[in-house]
Amino acid sequence: MAEMVGRIHSCETFGTLDGPGIRFVLFMQGCPLRCQFCHNPDSWDIRAGKLMTLDEVLAEIEPYVSFYRPHGGGLTVSGGEPLVQAPFVTRLFREAKKRWGITTALDTSGMCEPGQADELLDETDLVLLDLKAMGPELHKELTGQPQDRILRFARHLSDRGKKMWIRRVLIPGVNDSAKELLALGRFIGSLGGVEKIEVLPYHKMGVHKWHLLGITYPLEGVESPGEKEVARAHRLIAQGVAEAVHAI
Repeated sequence: MAEMVGRIHSCETFGTLDGPGIRFVLFMQGCPLRCQFCHNPDSWDIRAGKLMTLDEVLAEIEPYVSFYRPHGGGLTVSGGEPLVQAPFVTRLFREAKKRWGITTALDTSGMCEPGQADELLDETDLVLLDLKAMGPELHKELTGQPQDRILRFARHLSDRGKKMWIRRVLIPGVNDSAKELLALGRFIGSLGGVEKIEVLPYHKMGVHKWHLLGITYPLEGVESPGEKEVARAHRLIAQGVAEAVHAI
């Protein structure tokens, strides 16, 4: 039987922003979304990236495991969209747990029908779920895809009792309206298992990749939000959560 291989975009050995503790962050190749603010547009094409076997990826992780375990760190798989290569990620998580007992986190947009990734979720300790926009038209404009599957996936995670961190990239003038943030909070408040809400300031660190690929960057001129704008977003999301909880 042929050895399982995955298409890998890149990795980070000492990640501190994608789950608890210090983590090995593996970025998978391939994504069905075309987010206007994506900082890895070179990860979209599933035909690109580096082909690596499961053992090759595990060998990349192993030298750093002793740094991850003491403080609850471990392995995070991101992208691209890791659900595109769910069988490979499932095996990777299973082996990482078996060999080293480290925690596993899945950073995903949730672009998957409920039930299609259950085997992977069985091996996942934490889901970092990115909710780009709540308004259907805004979501389609911002990502190129409808949001229906993503919202169903979020409900599925909740029904399974899966631990979640909900993430929102805050883009001034795009997805930061009071209506949008309150709706996000109300949706989060209707879910179980949410341990943390992260507001991630939009940044332009990946714009040069768009230019290198010859793709027009759609958010030219949009600046990163300041501390006050991020704090406002946190308040509005919290208000929406409180409204949802009170309504139950």
